[in-house]
Formats: sequence, C-alpha cells, structure tokens
Amino acid sequence: MTRQRIFAGTRLKSLRLERGIKQADFASALAISTSYLSQIEHDDRPLTPALLDRLQKLFPLEWEEVAADAGDRRAGALREAAADPLFAASPLSPDQIERAALQQPQLADQFITLHAAYRRAGQRLQIIDEALTGGTAEGSRLPWEEVRDWFHDAGNYVDRLDRAAEALANQLCGQAASPPVERIEQRLRDALGISIVYQQAQALRDFDATMRHLVIDPSQPAETRRFQLAHQLAALALAGEIAVVVEASPLRTAAARQLLHVGLANYAAGALLMPYAAFRASARAVRHDIDRLRLEYGVSFEQACHRLSTLQRPGARGIPMFFCRVDMAGNITKRHSATRLQFARFGGACPLWIVHEAVAIPDRILFQLAETPDGLRYVSMAKGLVKPSGSYARSPRRYAVALGCEAQYADDFVYADGVDVDAPQAATRIGSSCRICPRDDCDQRAFPPSDRPILVDPDRRDVVPYRIG
Repeated sequence: MTRQRIFAGTRLKSLRLERGIKQADFASALAISTSYLSQIEHDDRPLTPALLDRLQKLFPLEWEEVAADAGDRRAGALREAAADPLFAASPLSPDQIERAALQQPQLADQFITLHAAYRRAGQRLQIIDEALTGGTAEGSRLPWEEVRDWFHDAGNYVDRLDRAAEALANQLCGQAASPPVERIEQRLRDALGISIVYQQAQALRDFDATMRHLVIDPSQPAETRRFQLAHQLAALALAGEIAVVVEASPLRTAAARQLLHVGLANYAAGALLMPYAAFRASARAVRHDIDRLRLEYGVSFEQACHRLSTLQRPGARGIPMFFCRVDMAGNITKRHSATRLQFARFGGACPLWIVHEAVAIPDRILFQLAETPDGLRYVSMAKGLVKPSGSYARSPRRYAVALGCEAQYADDFVYADGVDVDAPQAATRIGSSCRICPRDDCDQRAFPPSDRPILVDPDRRDVVPYRIG
C-alpha cells in the first residue's frame, strides 16, 4: 500500500510568514536544513512522516487542517492516541505510526477505538463518583442535569444553529465586528414587531409573546443587556432551527426540553454576538487574550470565555478549551471541556485548582500550570467576577470563571507567557475529584479514593488520618 505523498509548501510558507518566523529559524525548529525547507516550500519535496509529526507538535491546530485536507486523518488520530502519557515509557516513532496507519489500517482503527474506550471508562468512573457525591442515578437526573449533559455530548458546538446565527450576524454587523445594539433593537422592532422597554423589573428579561412586548432591566451591565436582546432575537428569528435541534434530542421530560430551548437560544445569542469565523480569527490573532476579545466584540469576560469553548466546527476548530464557572461554595455551575480534562459535575472539584482562589479575589486574573494524574499538563487562567444586582437590597452575584487548554497549545495562550511548561516541578498536581484521584500523597485530600482500601494506624497521625492501600 503506497502512502499518498503530501505536498503542502504553500501552506507551510504561509504559516511561517503568519508567525513572523525566519526561514533559517523555522528550518532549525524542524531539524532540517534551510535548503531542504526551501524545497518543501516550493513543493519540490513532500513532507515526511517525521516532519508531519514535528509540525503537528509545533502547530497542532493549524496542522490538523492540513492533515485533514491531505486525507491523513487515521494517522493523525493514531498519533493523538499514541501520544497519551500512558505510553510514555515506550513511545512509537513517527515512521512506526505512519506504517501502522498505512499497512494495518484495521489494527490502527481498533487501537484508536480501544484508546477512546479507555478514555470513556475514565469518564464513566467520574459518573459513578458523581452519583456517590450527588446522590443521583442515571435514570433520575434532574432536567438541568440532562441539558448540561446534552451540551457536553454535543461537544458544546451546535453546527446548524451556529451557522444560522453567523449568517444573521453578517446581516447586522455592517462594518463592526459584532452586531451593534441598535441593529439588534431595530431588527426586533421592524422585522419581528417587538416593542422594547427598559425599566426596573424583577426579571432581567421579560417577554410577553402575546403582546410582543419585551422588558429589559436597565440595571444590568451594558454587555448583559445586549446579550439579553441577542437572546430574544435568536429565540424568535431562529425559532425553526432551535425547534429542529430540540425535537431531535433524546431528553425525556418537558422541563428538560424547555431548558434545552433556553440553552440553545443562549448559545445562538453568543454565536450572534461573536460570529464563528471572525471570532476564531480574532482569538488566534490576539492569542486568546480575553480582555482584548471582549472589548473588540462588546461582550463580557464570561461571554468571551464561554464562546472560546464552543469553537469546535469541523475543519475550522479553535484550540480545544475547557471552561467552567464556580460559585463561592465551590459548586461548578457551568462546565464544558473539549480537552481530555473532565472535572467533577456536582462540586467537589480539586481544592488545588486555581479557580477556587480566584473566587475570593475578584477582578484579578490568576494563572496555573497543572498536571492531572494521567500525566497531562494544562495551562489555565481564572478570574473572579462580581455581577451587580442594581439594588442594595439584593446581594451581587460572585463567582469565578476558568479557561484553559492542554500545555501543547501554550504558545497560543497569552496567559502562559514566560512559563516553562515542561519544567519537572513547575506544575501543580491536581485531580478531578478526591473520590477517584489516585494520588496518595496529597495534603489537600478530603476523601479517600473509592476504589482503594485505606489503612489506619492509631499510633501515627499524618495530614490525613489514614494511608491509602
């Protein structure tokens, strides 16, 4: 079986120029000569398996698209599976991976499937932990839990709705990066016959469908008011697309389906205010600097973080991110992970995670390099936020948001600047939940792991009153 030769000189040169890298420096990073790189960039030489491997490690996001265009998806999936820290003791070489993908495609597919099953088994253990922690079984999930899991299973990306919202945004943006609030109000009034009033109210947004009347509480921050308008526009203008997605969902109860409808309207509002292609390009240009993105698109810090976690469009993915929101009590009230990191869903997240400290320090960005028990490293930022209530009689809402990615993407994550992500002792050793964390030397452990025995010595006291067997 002959491997299809990959000529990608134009894309390689464009990538180098986009990054402002000199040809000699680029050749050095690829461990080849400058003349060899020049031949590749002029399509006189194809890419070898070793070069493909180096390019995927240096530019994982950009090279994923090149590999997909070249029909190299099996080899790419095999490289990703083989890169698991589980196999760190005896890693496969690029040539071995390439030969396996070409000469033993069925075996390669089964290896990829087996690795995916291994990952799912780990997630299943977390579900068991969640059931123990939250007292819920699979068949007795609450409606909001069903909807949360539906978005998780969808990869937090809804293609049909995202593209429809992007098309609507393109009609409203004009010369702006994001639809101005005046354009959104105009579309609601002129095209949909909605009257809009800003007045103090109990609800942040109150829509009377019969009277076609919308009330927005003006005490909200400007970004929140604009999001509420975008939600209402999306809920009405994209009602057909939302209904199709809801009808196709497996949700069992009417309450869950109604919550999904609301969640999809919120999703569409984010896609409307931060159109996919433009927002993805902006995010990459500013290396995912949240403050620059929120200013460019007129959104809140949390809205920008949440949108970054949804950039999973096939063929045009953003960096795989995890995102969550944690309240003052440590409960995770929003969560999604496009990475291999899966955190607890019912609270009880690792106390060593920086997001807990951020809750107590509002309006300050904290950074963390963390390592999970499987050996993977993540770079993340967290920021404490306070949402004003508009009244002394109502307490403001306090919480923190966290956003991060695997350490291989650190060069595209501005918050990781100046950090050696490979330094042996630089990472904080975190877990997802004490009940399933295998670390036996953690000073912050709250519970012993549920799958291992404990040993109690009445004559010895350590940080915790037991040892893990």
